[in-house]
Amino acid sequence: MIRVVVVDDEQLVRSVLRLILCSAGDIEVVADCGGGQAVPTVVAHRPDVVLLDIRMPDEDGLTVLRGLRTALAGRLPAVAMLTTFDADEYLGPALRLGATGFLLKDTEPEQLVRSVRVLAGGSSVLGPGVTRTVADHYTDPASAGGDQQAVRAVRSLTARERDVLALLGEGLSNLQAAERLGLAGSTVKDHVSVVLAKLGGVNRVQAAVIADRAGLVGRAHLSPTYPGRPNLGCGGAG
Repeated sequence: MIRVVVVDDEQLVRSVLRLILCSAGDIEVVADCGGGQAVPTVVAHRPDVVLLDIRMPDEDGLTVLRGLRTALAGRLPAVAMLTTFDADEYLGPALRLGATGFLLKDTEPEQLVRSVRVLAGGSSVLGPGVTRTVADHYTDPASAGGDQQAVRAVRSLTARERDVLALLGEGLSNLQAAERLGLAGSTVKDHVSVVLAKLGGVNRVQAAVIADRAGLVGRAHLSPTYPGRPNLGCGGAG
């Protein structure tokens, strides 16, 4: 059972999210609360996934995320920020604080359930329309140098590692990437670990942003048996 905590300042929103998620059968919302109670609630329940509203009047999502990093000594559960198109300025800081997902509040119920499952499985989630916004707001003047360094690190990846990074940029799980590339899931998992390390110890969402900024998204060298996309390649298979 996937354990979820929902954090939002509006009781109605929390109730709707609880109803949607609990209808899935394999997901349990163990608690819901506003921002002011978020840190003790998450610490008490230790969920697999936290759905965290970015903008709340009592305590915003960034403050909650900082509090969780301190309270849990950096060992965060999967945290997906619930956002709207007019909350762009929060995305970059949330990413740097360790958020592993970004979902629009108008996400379809089926997509929300799928996203929670993906997050619980250790992968990242970027909702439709969010990827470019996250990429555009990933850096600020204080961190631009580090981001440029990470993008340059893409050049140190092997061709196969660039393929894996390109698919991370699409938000794919390890198993989905393995299917696309015609590889074993364990092999892709190993590649992902190496890629994240070579890029400076980033998480999957940060890697997805780097893939986007480096122009890799949509250019993975796919297995010839995969029918979904043309083989555009970014070098030979490694």
